[in-house]
Amino acid sequence: MKRDVIFVGNRLILNEAYERYILRSIKNSLASIDSINYFEESDKDLFLHLEGLLKNESKLIIITTKNTFTIVGKLLSTVTADNQVLKDQMLIPSRASILENGSYLLNHNNSEINVILASEGKTLPPILIDDESRQATIHLFNEELLSAQTLLEPLAQNFDVKLEFSELVEGWLKIRIHTRRHGNLSQFIASARGLMHHKVIAATNIAAFIIERLANQHKKLSFAESCSGGSLAHFFTSQSGASNIFEGSLITYSNTLKANWLAVDDHALEAHGAVSAEVVLEMSEGAMNVSFADYALSISGIAGPSGGTESKPVGTVYISARSKISVHTERFHFEGDRNYIQEQSVLMAVRMLLNIDRDLFFS
Repeated sequence: MKRDVIFVGNRLILNEAYERYILRSIKNSLASIDSINYFEESDKDLFLHLEGLLKNESKLIIITTKNTFTIVGKLLSTVTADNQVLKDQMLIPSRASILENGSYLLNHNNSEINVILASEGKTLPPILIDDESRQATIHLFNEELLSAQTLLEPLAQNFDVKLEFSELVEGWLKIRIHTRRHGNLSQFIASARGLMHHKVIAATNIAAFIIERLANQHKKLSFAESCSGGSLAHFFTSQSGASNIFEGSLITYSNTLKANWLAVDDHALEAHGAVSAEVVLEMSEGAMNVSFADYALSISGIAGPSGGTESKPVGTVYISARSKISVHTERFHFEGDRNYIQEQSVLMAVRMLLNIDRDLFFS
């Protein structure tokens, strides 16, 4: 069954922060999203789009504004040969089965349609679709895609599950697992962990997983960031419970602050430049020293689109991961626009954190 999301209304299209909040809420309720479509208030193609979706089985969430809520109800009534009625001061299709605080659920043939009235700056009304799709996510580290597919696909057949692979960054594969009719998710995951010991993390949200592991061991984490501009800190602080493990992040763009805040040696900055293994190594040491954390990550690079040189082109990033007993520093070259380079830098830093203490994170 497909899972589709439709935004109807110019205000929703313009308010990107509110849109991101809505999508996060939906992703927490649906197993997956197959399509997201946007329609302005007067878009005549909306009727045809709804008609096409409802010819097949679908779990459909329609996000509306105050101006488009009634319009969507009229279109759905037409598509489903229904009439509108007034309930709780709202016009909705008469066959709507549930109505709750600005959200109603309509069943049509084998489809479920949830219409939600959204208002900027307000909590999203409840998502009423109950998605019982059986799927899970695991993360596989330090394994190439082809090798992972060769090892896991036969196992997937044994347990009647389907796998989808995505390489987030080199050495980090995200794998979505769907059960087939007689599939067994838990047994597949247990077998995958046994087959690929110290490589598999069975968690949908890696940041939340790391927070939980560190909190259980009363461990702390700190960062020193340059080109990532606080994105690494946001990766963790966007999750509940981050305050239990996160000491803070020093965003040091200038050499002056690298030297004054992190005690990076002036000679290292002059001889090797801010984007270098020597400097990022001292940045991670400085972050650990000022925070007394158990682990520290540091990032320095050239996110672009300008600033690159022949020896250090745009996309050059150095990352250092440090624990109290070991440290690892590495140079990478990422491709894409500025934001994608920053995001890849964050993911690679997280991967390096996991690898710096494999006994803690993969046991």
